[in-house]
Amino acid sequence: MPDISIRELRNHGGEVVERAQRGERLTITRAGRPVAQLTALRRPPVPLDELRRRWARLPGVDPLSLRRDIDDVVDPTV
Repeated sequence: MPDISIRELRNHGGEVVERAQRGERLTITRAGRPVAQLTALRRPPVPLDELRRRWARLPGVDPLSLRRDIDDVVDPTV
């Protein structure tokens, strides 16, 4: 877990928060001693009805065509 000094937090707060938002856990230090941790908040779960609406809008997939496309890119013996 990377250490971030209070000075760095003050001078580069936006960048530090963006790092935490991307999933990095940061330890805030004062005079070299850990005093706090900064982590991103969990996103609220997507309601089931919304997931169903999103699923209904996805295009159909032809499994044989998908397999051929994958085999064109990846060695089929793998």
